[in-house]
Amino acid sequence: MAQVSDELIPTRATLIQRLKDWQDQSSWQDFFDTYWNLIYGVAVKGGLTPSEAQDVVQETMIAVAKHMPDFKYDPSIGSFKGWLLNMTRWRITDQVRKRGPFIADPSSSSDTATGTATVERVVDPASLHLDEIWENEWAKNLLDAANANVKRRVDPQKYRIFDFYVNKEWPPEKVAARFQISVDQVYLAKHRITEMIKAEVARMEKKMS
Repeated sequence: MAQVSDELIPTRATLIQRLKDWQDQSSWQDFFDTYWNLIYGVAVKGGLTPSEAQDVVQETMIAVAKHMPDFKYDPSIGSFKGWLLNMTRWRITDQVRKRGPFIADPSSSSDTATGTATVERVVDPASLHLDEIWENEWAKNLLDAANANVKRRVDPQKYRIFDFYVNKEWPPEKVAARFQISVDQVYLAKHRITEMIKAEVARMEKKMS
């Protein structure tokens, strides 16, 4: 079983260095756990089927592994985020090519509810649209990781107050009654934890960009 990392998104340069060791299964598990959902989400929103997206995840991980022994990370040349996007982009392109020119998703009808065939909904991997999808998915995964990191550090009840108010969208009066506190305490918990999450996102973004 992989060791639990101090951060849900490990320090980029540190993790990359560890990945150069093929035998470091814990670090490779960290890398997979950190990025598989990002890669999968981008592939699906780029127009691939779930099965194709799973192949993109697997093939991207294999490609990263092949590049690691000779990989030299230099932030002055490009970001790790951009490099991983390119690795994913090429794998998405491969999946589109495997379909052939007229092969649609066999698990669904030829047309969607909007009347657009599956093949026609695939985003051109070379387009700026895929870059936008990647940025959105990156931000979502970063926020989820920051949220989880903060959750581990704060008082469980205070986080539950935040969760009921912000995520479950309970009215503040209902949250206050549920936890037998004042409405002002609900607002305070929301403010403090929101600021902690913002700070955590900024910290991880600085390390991972």
